[in-house]
Amino acid sequence: MPNRDPASLTDLEWLEAFIGQWHLLADLSFSDLLLWLPDEDGDVFTCVAQIRPVTGPTALEDDVTGEVIGHEPDHQVVVAYLTGEIAETSDNQLGAGIPVDVWAVPVIRDGRCIAVLERHTNQMGMRATGALEENYLEAADVLTSMLLEGNFPLAPWTDKALAPKVGDGVVRVQPGGVVTYASPNAITGFRRLGAQGDVEGEDFEQLIRTLWRGVEEVGQTVQSDLKQQRSVEFDVEHQRASMRFVLLPLHVHGESLGMLVLCRDTTDIRRRDRMLVTKDATIREIHHRVKNNLQTVAALLRMQSRRLTSEEGREALRDATRRVSSIAVVHDTLSHSFDEDLAFDAVCDRILRMVGDLASASGQVDAQRVGSFGVIPADAATSLAMVITELCQNAIEHGLGSGSGCIEVRPRRDAGELVIDVVDDGVGLPGDFVLGNQTSLGLAIISTLVSDLGGTIAMSRRDDGPGTLARVALPLGRPSRA
Repeated sequence: MPNRDPASLTDLEWLEAFIGQWHLLADLSFSDLLLWLPDEDGDVFTCVAQIRPVTGPTALEDDVTGEVIGHEPDHQVVVAYLTGEIAETSDNQLGAGIPVDVWAVPVIRDGRCIAVLERHTNQMGMRATGALEENYLEAADVLTSMLLEGNFPLAPWTDKALAPKVGDGVVRVQPGGVVTYASPNAITGFRRLGAQGDVEGEDFEQLIRTLWRGVEEVGQTVQSDLKQQRSVEFDVEHQRASMRFVLLPLHVHGESLGMLVLCRDTTDIRRRDRMLVTKDATIREIHHRVKNNLQTVAALLRMQSRRLTSEEGREALRDATRRVSSIAVVHDTLSHSFDEDLAFDAVCDRILRMVGDLASASGQVDAQRVGSFGVIPADAATSLAMVITELCQNAIEHGLGSGSGCIEVRPRRDAGELVIDVVDDGVGLPGDFVLGNQTSLGLAIISTLVSDLGGTIAMSRRDDGPGTLARVALPLGRPSRA
């Protein structure tokens, strides 16, 4: 659902937002929930969603999603929809005489009933009444009343992955700001943050302010939100522990009933996140150093080539320099990436600029990419970069005769393959050309790398003009290395 204020949502988005938060009602009421959506005429209702409680046993052993309620005027869902009021029944749905209470609650939006929430509670599985159960059920009743008034769902919280659930910790705060109940998990979290004394009976705003001492980063409006009892989400993070808080204001008939606070101990999650960040930074630094070392090697090869008197030797070192430089391009790109996959277009463009610069001594070569590679697995990027480099260099030396001309690299994705055409406008292949009969080191490198990637390569004369077409086809899945 869009992360917007609920008032700006369409009815469907509103219901999606409600489903995103109805786990609160299911866990607080120890009940299974079903959401029934009426057709345009309000005669037929379809169950579009179902959730079971984490805090208690299920009252519905089967999946009801997709079932339909037809012309049954006495059904509690139909009654709730038509009257706009809660319809309650008791039914033995689990067999063996196990009582199940069923509530049908109209979901109200702008004075209209847009759906019906059905609540099934397994009375046999209800736990002995204590402070936790009493506070949970009281909060569930308040949320149900807010649903009837169109004030539930509440404003969405941003990070669903870290969003606390009822079982993570619940704190009940009265309108005056006093904590009247804190679940055992909530108390444990406060203790880890360094809270002293009893949480119950404390002023919640003052308690949070105490926990924030020594914390560098704090949302600027959080204290104001606490005073105004607005919905707010924030973290309290110390070196030894961290917690995420979601504050949900409760109000019925325009009267404030305080706040329901959900809290979650995120210490272990934050620790893992920091470890992952450190690992990612280390990997990127390794790629950066490998790139620097390869560039140093390329520079040494260039220096050595200038000292040679043999043209064949200088050409061999220039080829080696080009190959090392193409590998350095991949590692340079990986040093700026956070993913295991690589957007290869940028790598190809840098290789083509490099190839064009190296060829400028003998002629003017226009090398360009037409199309997109998309995302390439990092473990295949180096080999693919080498293949592109060798094919372009082969086109310059043999297709263009080390003179001027155009080279195009045309990648596309077709039927589960990445197909790469490298074309030039040179003299074309000789009539007796057979791939594999040559002694060229470049073609040997290309064939080996393409085979390692699980692909195929073919070379032929172009059909659309003079020149040569080299076609490489690679599977889109990650290659399996022997």
